[in-house]
Amino acid sequence: MSDLTRLTAAEIGARLASGAVSSVEVTQAHLDRIGEVDGAVHAFLHVDAEGALAAARAADERRAAGSPASPLDGVPVAVKDVLATKGLPTTCGSRILEGWVPPYDATVVARLRAAGLPVLGKTNMDEFAMGSSTEHSAYGPTHNPWDLDRIPGGSGGGSAAAVAAFEAPLAVGTDTGGSIRQPGAVTGTVGVKPTYGGVSRYGLVALANSLDQAGPVTRTVLDAALLHEVIGGHDPADSTSVDAPVPSVVEAARRGADGDVAGLRVGVVRELTGEGYQAGVQQRFDEAVELLVEAGADVVEVSCPTFVHALATYYLILPAEASSNLAKFDAMRYGLRVLPDGVDAPSAEEVMRATRDKGFGDEVKRRIILGTYALSSGYFDAYYGKAQKVRTLIGRDFAAAFERADVLVSPTAPTTAFRLGEKLDDPVAMYLNDLATIPANLAGVPGISVPSGLADEDGLPAGVQVLAPALADDRVYRVGAALETMLTKAWGGPLLDRAPDLTRGDA
Repeated sequence: MSDLTRLTAAEIGARLASGAVSSVEVTQAHLDRIGEVDGAVHAFLHVDAEGALAAARAADERRAAGSPASPLDGVPVAVKDVLATKGLPTTCGSRILEGWVPPYDATVVARLRAAGLPVLGKTNMDEFAMGSSTEHSAYGPTHNPWDLDRIPGGSGGGSAAAVAAFEAPLAVGTDTGGSIRQPGAVTGTVGVKPTYGGVSRYGLVALANSLDQAGPVTRTVLDAALLHEVIGGHDPADSTSVDAPVPSVVEAARRGADGDVAGLRVGVVRELTGEGYQAGVQQRFDEAVELLVEAGADVVEVSCPTFVHALATYYLILPAEASSNLAKFDAMRYGLRVLPDGVDAPSAEEVMRATRDKGFGDEVKRRIILGTYALSSGYFDAYYGKAQKVRTLIGRDFAAAFERADVLVSPTAPTTAFRLGEKLDDPVAMYLNDLATIPANLAGVPGISVPSGLADEDGLPAGVQVLAPALADDRVYRVGAALETMLTKAWGGPLLDRAPDLTRGDA
């Protein structure tokens, strides 16, 4: 493995600034790494070597002229395949969009390009972001670099696996119910869900409009903050975008890296620990909390009673919004079109039915049916309406908890990565992986997952989650960076240094 692929994004940026290395060298090293290991990992659906190298050459020219576009100018990035990319396929992991090439960039992608980050390609995902394991991709599952027989989380397992396998120093994911944070936990990477509206949703193919949020996937908290500053900020093209400055996340990450949490009030959420959590995951979390206590944080237990209803609430609201959003895939305007067998002159409805039958996978069909039912006449108030009321109560629980604590903490996911195929036939068991992450999406608050160590039972990564009030994203970076510093010291080095060597087939 090239030493360049082991560097953090911040380290690459510093070397580019000093002239010690070129963006072309860095980008080529990552493309070579993708060529070496992605056949086993399958993190990418599309690799754009030509475009990435062209962007890298442009970055080198800007550096040579003394006018870099940003601190990350020339640092390569991978993008989840749910974000529109001009000239590159955007499939959302679905056959129904196979081969579709958007005529425009999502705002997040446009900001990456404007900041000079070469886009390596598009990463694998559960179809239309519906899943917790990246097994629901129409193009085959992604594998966890720690153990190729296990899942990398979902729906953004491709982005997390690409970063964990050193195929990209940075990636962008999307988080609807934990799809950045949960993959981060099970792959030993850092994943951030910004405040809802803090990063533009324009050009993000919607799963659930009121829940979706793009965010960083990285190997360090500082890298996440640097990427957050690039993609964050108000966007007039997105009606849900928050018209407010991006919080000082980089400054907060640097401050936290010095272990500065003295006097900070940290709330341990009673409903997001204990029963149902794997023993090793809970143990690593308890150790992380103890480190915060030793660093001078004031740790208290808080109760959020309605969090126990968050999973059921989410799986009514999300399918309802998804069933509405996916109605646009009708075989009439773009994407797949399938003609029904044995029909000489099919109607538009018959073509639509045949296309959706072939184009959508089982999980997508399951959620469309559930969402349509929840929105149907006679059931709207009983299901969707009540779910929205519980959502309000969850928001109130957060507000009450944040009166007692500056941040809240919990394990990110109840277990480490499970084996591929283990839960495919049990949707409810699959949904339970989002138990701890869903409340943040329902309330729109920011969250970060930081590696908490390796569980004793299986030697696989676990994660600790930090949540903060809306628009207080800097707090999750401060506490996340402090935890990262303390835990890295306890491990004797970065957790990913312990990951298997994929080039030898250790995983």
